[in-house]
Amino acid sequence: MKNTVAIVGLFLATMLLFVASLYNGSVSIPMSTITDILLGRGSADHPSWQYIILENRIPQAVTALLSGASLAVSGLLLQTAFRNPLAGPSVLGIDSGAHLGVALVILVAGGALTTGILTLGGFALVIVAALLGALAVMSILLFLSRLLQNNVMLLIAGMMVGYIASSMISLLNFKASAEGVHAMTLWGMGSFSSVSLDRLPYMVGICVFGLFLAFLLIKPLNALLLGDDYARNLGISIRRTRTLLLLTTGVLTAASTAFCGPIAFIGLAVPHIARLVLGSANHRVLLPATLLTGSALALMCNLISTLPGESGVIPINVITPIIGAPVVLWVILRLEK
Repeated sequence: MKNTVAIVGLFLATMLLFVASLYNGSVSIPMSTITDILLGRGSADHPSWQYIILENRIPQAVTALLSGASLAVSGLLLQTAFRNPLAGPSVLGIDSGAHLGVALVILVAGGALTTGILTLGGFALVIVAALLGALAVMSILLFLSRLLQNNVMLLIAGMMVGYIASSMISLLNFKASAEGVHAMTLWGMGSFSSVSLDRLPYMVGICVFGLFLAFLLIKPLNALLLGDDYARNLGISIRRTRTLLLLTTGVLTAASTAFCGPIAFIGLAVPHIARLVLGSANHRVLLPATLLTGSALALMCNLISTLPGESGVIPINVITPIIGAPVVLWVILRLEK
């Protein structure tokens, strides 16, 4: 009963924050006008307001909801699989791979790539590069997972792959022009506002696919809580589960990083917040709670970043550490007791 009430409360909080994201932003618009636009009655006197609501705030709110859910679920999967409370989507270097892909496009290719008669450029190329970079790292990890039977060793190997990717990014920045470094810096700050209405279906499709895979892993994850030997006795293949886990984490992290840039701390902190709310490690309730908590936290950060009166939009990575860092410190202090 307690878990049901908590999940319903998280769902209502997420929906409330989603609606608040539609009614609040860097541009002040009367609530009655926003309601009319959302109900399809339009705003003939202020067509720009209609554009802001339909083409900016709705995609931005949906992007925040999906990105927060994806990163939070990725963090939960990794913390359970590696039995490490400080594991997160960035720890295996998957987001560093996506970051490297974008760096190659922006800093080396100049934001455009010509292959024969086909020229790719702009946002589409950035998305493709980020996904390919994340998939490249994930492929390396899948190969290593067949060689390394120990989860701790695989975790360390993932960290090393991430360090290599980060070093390559630093080298590219060192050799790049001032304009390229500026573009990379802006992308690295993270934003939920870069996904337009026509691009939104692509992100929705990838994130929903990844979250569906995550729900398929609920039973194996619950078994892994009691140890690998117990899971094997239940007929669960540890290697196959680990492969599916890496694939799921790769898809979710790649989607979020590709469309929004690297978002810090959500994947690391949110699973601990969900455990604190529920007081349970059962993934049948913990996974939905983590998903909703991640969405709610991302929507709250998005709401803060676009408060009226601010000059422009505050980068998401300026806000998430303020919320996430205290949670991580709390986890570290608990581990020391």
